[in-house]
Amino acid sequence: MTTVGLIGSGNIGITVAQLAVGAGHQVVLSNSRGPETLADTAAQLGSRASAATSEQAAVAGDIVVVTVPVKSFPNLPAVPLAGKTVIDTCNYGPERDGHIPEIDSKSLTSSELLLRYIPDAMLVKAFNNIFFKHLLSLARPAGAADRSYLPIAGDSTSAKAAVTEFIESIGYSVVDAGSLADGWRQATGTPVWGTPYGPYSNEKGQPVGEDAIRAALAAAAR
Repeated sequence: MTTVGLIGSGNIGITVAQLAVGAGHQVVLSNSRGPETLADTAAQLGSRASAATSEQAAVAGDIVVVTVPVKSFPNLPAVPLAGKTVIDTCNYGPERDGHIPEIDSKSLTSSELLLRYIPDAMLVKAFNNIFFKHLLSLARPAGAADRSYLPIAGDSTSAKAAVTEFIESIGYSVVDAGSLADGWRQATGTPVWGTPYGPYSNEKGQPVGEDAIRAALAAAAR
């Protein structure tokens, strides 16, 4: 059993929390507005879930999920993430985040930017390329013929192994998409982003195998 700390509790964060609780993990939810605003959500998730401050969620988590707007990255350094395996689910959107020149110029991926703020974390990009409703509905047990794959990117072999084990426990298999610098291949608007799992209008989504994810990653152009 793993304890998962969530910094940010939007649609993807809550969905990861639901799947984690369903798989027997503990989750500690947090957001920028305080634990009292998450009390009802934690209660709905059941006895394996609790609400806390971001600092408390980071300390508690064996794995910490950062799921916040990219513009909020500067608010994270106070959160104790050194040495932690951290999942970055974040997508850059200039219309929400404002323009960030280093991402616009493609000199940095959003994960590399995040690492500047939490340089001692072991960062793995995951969950950013799938619609939250599809993430919830496509989870399948190990060995299922229609089990879907998710790409991950990161520089730490041990962190990737931990994240792979966690993702496999909640109903998905994993495609290693390379380093954090390779994370652009699963960024907003790339072939692997959203599309393979079906349109948003189909809330159940469609299962996606390993070959299709690898092909979509390979088709990305920068």
